[in-house]
Amino acid sequence: MDKIQDSLLPCKSFFLLTAGLEYNSEETEVQNVIFIHGFMSSSSLWKETVFPNLSEDVQQKYKLFAVDLLGFGRSPKPRDCFYTLKDHLEMIEKSVILPFQLKSFHLVAHSMGCIIALALAAKYSKSVKSITLIAPPYISSSEVDPSSEALRRLATRKVWPPLLFGSAFMSWYEHLGRCICFLVCRNHKTWEWILKLLTRRRDLHFGIMDLTRHTHHSAWHTMHNVICGGARFMDKYMETLMGAGVKICVIQGARDQVVPLECSYNMKMRNPEVELEILPNAGHTTVFLDRKMDFCRNLERLWESTGNIQDK
Repeated sequence: MDKIQDSLLPCKSFFLLTAGLEYNSEETEVQNVIFIHGFMSSSSLWKETVFPNLSEDVQQKYKLFAVDLLGFGRSPKPRDCFYTLKDHLEMIEKSVILPFQLKSFHLVAHSMGCIIALALAAKYSKSVKSITLIAPPYISSSEVDPSSEALRRLATRKVWPPLLFGSAFMSWYEHLGRCICFLVCRNHKTWEWILKLLTRRRDLHFGIMDLTRHTHHSAWHTMHNVICGGARFMDKYMETLMGAGVKICVIQGARDQVVPLECSYNMKMRNPEVELEILPNAGHTTVFLDRKMDFCRNLERLWESTGNIQDK
């Protein structure tokens, strides 16, 4: 049996993590899956949780692509970029869809990545086979000011949990946030060395590493231009995907303290065709971190159920 290939490709715009088996395209029909991480995260999220736990059958038939979004993880962090939704979409196109000539693909996204996934899917509605959204920060476009409403709901001024505090701090206190990022993110290798020394661990948890691998410029603009700015287009994207008959599954933990549960409920209410699963005793990330095997089996069933859709 062949082994999974796992490589980090330094693309022009991204660092792209790919996994899959060597295959003979004449004998095996290989499907593609693009994974998009959330705010202050990276492709490590998928590498550490999903990739190792997929079944052998899936490893033979699927090619997996996990990107580091522009400004996060190991991707470049240009200072002259405003990290708009369009910027992120163009980078995924240039680094994944076009160079690998993807004619069809599945999408899996977490948190902020769900907005980018919906925008990408709406643009390639004839190519998308399925979309799995985990804790999507959905704000209806029917709100009087959806961008301001997104900022109010998703960047609540709270000190706990840490991810929510970080989002609020970055969003509301720009100058203080820049100072913190300058000290922490710019010198992330030093802090990582100190943490390893204090904890006596050779490798730190990928979540800790991801928190320092961005800049305030990339985080602040992505927060305002993707999470808040993208709220205006969510219903438009959903309308396009519903019209194209794309299968959309939404998963969220009942104890999610970052994205309000009403976001998923409102998406289901406005789009009854969406499959919604609320998991008890699960939070924003533990919804799949604490149930890796179950999460992967659910993904596989979804992909298999759309397998009769031929590549275009």
